[in-house]
Amino acid sequence: MESIDCAECDTELLTRVSILYYQEGWTQDHIAREHKISRIKVGRLLKKARDHGIVEINIRHHPVYSTNLEHQLQKAFGLKTALVAIDQSSEEEQRNQVARVVLKYLSDTLRDGDVVAVGQGRNIAAIAETSTFVHPRNVRFVSAIGGTHPAGDEINADHICRKLAKRFNGVSETLYAPAYVGSPELVEQLMQNDTVKQTLDRARKADIGIVGIGDLNENNHTVKLDWFSPQELAKVRREQGAVGDMMGYDFFRLDGQYVESDIKGRIIGLTTSELKQMPEVIGIASESSKVLATFGALQTGSISILATTVNNALALLSLAEKHL
Repeated sequence: MESIDCAECDTELLTRVSILYYQEGWTQDHIAREHKISRIKVGRLLKKARDHGIVEINIRHHPVYSTNLEHQLQKAFGLKTALVAIDQSSEEEQRNQVARVVLKYLSDTLRDGDVVAVGQGRNIAAIAETSTFVHPRNVRFVSAIGGTHPAGDEINADHICRKLAKRFNGVSETLYAPAYVGSPELVEQLMQNDTVKQTLDRARKADIGIVGIGDLNENNHTVKLDWFSPQELAKVRREQGAVGDMMGYDFFRLDGQYVESDIKGRIIGLTTSELKQMPEVIGIASESSKVLATFGALQTGSISILATTVNNALALLSLAEKHL
């Protein structure tokens, strides 16, 4: 009966048995009879196929599962709603998956005449790049932060606004100022410029804001833009207890309290406290490294809609049980 005792190391056999069981729908008893081996050995072969990577099992969460998580997040953090996407194997695809649920939400809820204040960063840029269908709307997308170099870079708020406006058949409005200015005095002067002030005022009165949630590590995009050094961010973490940022510069602790720092005075854009005045603000965090930052961002009270992944949602709910 056990005619292939040594064949458990045979990749060809492991593959054949796996195909019969997982793709063809054969029972283990059927496979055992055809190969003249015991049902127990079939079970061992299938386990070995999984252990050797011949078979990979991916659990696809049913939409109802994501919906339940969304309701739990709403209840735990007092959110208007939550948008939960399925986790993906790569960070890029995970970012795109979150972007799709955000774009669908915008397509379903935006109305003619609405104004959307747009931040910067890779997660927000992905919204403009995703191919999800949208309903055309006469919507104005306004830059909520100044531009960075190079001007056409995809993470620039202006670049994102233009692409979103094209997607929705709406219009975009540029904030004609640099995002980063070395001198706080110059920041104050630029903020009083009529052109800059007009755009920022429109952004402050937006119907909805879209912001990325950042964590203060060496991969923070503000470090790559040379706004801040890793040492400066490390100092804010160490001395002020900051865990994350919104808009790339507005820092907060795990309890949601804002952190005052010299860094904050160098940027031209909306602040977290100004976001609070908007009817809706979508905070986006697709990366698994941003759980603590996302928790702190939710505690600021500036975010009414969270867009994230299943695993991040589960981690946030676990933190809520300990801290709320």
